[in-house]
Amino acid sequence: MAALPPIVGTVLAQHAAEAMHLRQVRSVLVRAAHVRLRHLGQLDERIAAHLDGLAVGGKHGATAVREALERPDTGALFVAAVRALEEERNDRLEDLLLVGEALPACRAGVLSAFGWVAPAKLRGLVKGLLLSASAWRRGVGLAACAMHGVDPGPVLARFLVDDDPSLRARALRYAGRQARLDQLPACLAALNDADPTCALAAASSALLLGDRAASLDALQTRALGEHASEGSVEALLIALRVLPADLARNLLAAVINASGPLREVIRGAGVAGDPYYVPWLLARMHEPKLARIAGEAFTSITGLDLTNPDFECESPSELAAGPNDDPQDTDVALDDDDSLPWPDPRKISGWWGTHGRRFTPGTRYFMGAALTPQSCLLTLCTGSQRQRHAAAEHATLLAAGMPVFDTFAPAWRQQRLLDSMAV
Repeated sequence: MAALPPIVGTVLAQHAAEAMHLRQVRSVLVRAAHVRLRHLGQLDERIAAHLDGLAVGGKHGATAVREALERPDTGALFVAAVRALEEERNDRLEDLLLVGEALPACRAGVLSAFGWVAPAKLRGLVKGLLLSASAWRRGVGLAACAMHGVDPGPVLARFLVDDDPSLRARALRYAGRQARLDQLPACLAALNDADPTCALAAASSALLLGDRAASLDALQTRALGEHASEGSVEALLIALRVLPADLARNLLAAVINASGPLREVIRGAGVAGDPYYVPWLLARMHEPKLARIAGEAFTSITGLDLTNPDFECESPSELAAGPNDDPQDTDVALDDDDSLPWPDPRKISGWWGTHGRRFTPGTRYFMGAALTPQSCLLTLCTGSQRQRHAAAEHATLLAAGMPVFDTFAPAWRQQRLLDSMAV
């Protein structure tokens, strides 16, 4: 191979580094409270441009990718797997699957690459993964089917009772989010799965598939369990999307009585969508540590945009947000509410005093309107990522048999689907 001019090598290395970095940024932004589909589209265009730069680089681009893999992480595996899939280099992909199997912390990079590329690049590949002896590879195949809305065929029934709990949980979630109504009995049968992640996946999917009895009981029981666990929060929030107003109030009161985290009760109030909670949320906006999440819940019910300067205020100077410069402080986590606006409770209370009469306590609202498929579609088109996640689940819960809209998919794929839904 001819010697690579130093400047070309530098440019290709930058393409690889930027694509890796932006993939990591994307994993945060797809869950952010301030990011909308157009913002995600701009980010995806940047990622695609860097990946194209590596493709144009040919063998030299492949060298840059290989050098990036010397320090394997999620971003590096994403870039390398996209290039291997795009070039249909199954030998390279085989090496990356081996790395993913050995380094579970990096697996998301491989999985997201399968969701990034066009379906045509996966033909003939996914079937082999689904039939693999490796649970990890079977999971990759099923994840690819989920991200592209493809039926994995008869293997799904086997995956739902697979010995590997991670694959079993993925299959249970697939059944619910892909509207596999034929698998509702299997989801109900898995409600008592020995693995708690599988049991939660089974309950959530059964609810998405239309069950409002056993699955809802299981979710409420889980919501009142160990409040420090992520599973209890997920169970609480999805149960609140369907519970009638009186039962939702009972569940949130029970969480408070069980010393559940107040932040999650606030989130739950927003999910329940009942204007009954608005006075309580307004009171929470006076508490700096709860103000922003209370504002988000208020927006979820009323639709009021708190990024409007008329309703936003400066952050309290006494509140420390995220990591600081103290070397003795071990808290290095970012503020969970970092992208949310600081609500001005006085101005928002004034708005509520004028407009609150059009909201009826006991009625479920979402983004300022009665919850309907149309209001969900509007939020999927115009809302923030957190709001869009909620809209996607609401839409399926309103109409069992409709797959959950994938708000994590590449923006151009999401936009095409939204355009078709709007026709």
